[in-house]
Amino acid sequence: MLNENELQRYHRQMLMFDEAGQARLKRSRVLIAGGGGLGCPVALYLAVAGVGCIDIVDRDVVEMSNLNRQVLHWERDIGKPKVFSIQEKIRKINPDIRIIARHETITEDNVLELAKDSDIIVDALDNFYTRYLLNYAALQSGIPLVHGAIRGFDGQVITIVPGKTACLKCVFPSAPPEEPFPVIGVTPGIIGTLQANEVIKYLLQVGELLEGRLLVWDGLNTKINTFAIKSRDNCEACGNLKY
Repeated sequence: MLNENELQRYHRQMLMFDEAGQARLKRSRVLIAGGGGLGCPVALYLAVAGVGCIDIVDRDVVEMSNLNRQVLHWERDIGKPKVFSIQEKIRKINPDIRIIARHETITEDNVLELAKDSDIIVDALDNFYTRYLLNYAALQSGIPLVHGAIRGFDGQVITIVPGKTACLKCVFPSAPPEEPFPVIGVTPGIIGTLQANEVIKYLLQVGELLEGRLLVWDGLNTKINTFAIKSRDNCEACGNLKY
């Protein structure tokens, strides 16, 4: 049931999907893994859309070098856990939603527990080891996963639906080397917003998701391309799963 404030706040978007759709968003829970350049715009746009519970997990604290791109972290937040910085801002942006802040490392031991109550998972991370853990949790739990990654002016997004599409290991069988990478702030803003868009479409069951399609953003040339991705029969993550 939406209260009077919510009816006014979401009026313009309810012109598209009515009160029942807005109530569906309010009942939804999204796990965002990562509170940095991607996690900030994802959390922001899901919050203003009225997603009822945003569950965000990240082990890091805010550093000065984050501030060129991680838009919910400010200079006063340096040294603060990123999840608590985001929680503080989101509560002010939309007090009608619930935000859970988990200042912890995602591991093999806790990833299934972290994901279990979610309707959808967002990969807003910066390393493939933990991304593969999210992929594992998605496959084991049957929960969709929206992957996003960025480098410089470039980025990518794909939505993984267990039992229906290629998984993250199908797309990236081996992890690229871990190293500091360049990034301009607009790139995670664009990719994170696309990820939030995928989440909202999935929760509302509208439109066409990036299922089996890798979207690649070329910011220097302002080009978007999509590539069809098929499951690999010998994929070590999803090849032997039965649905």
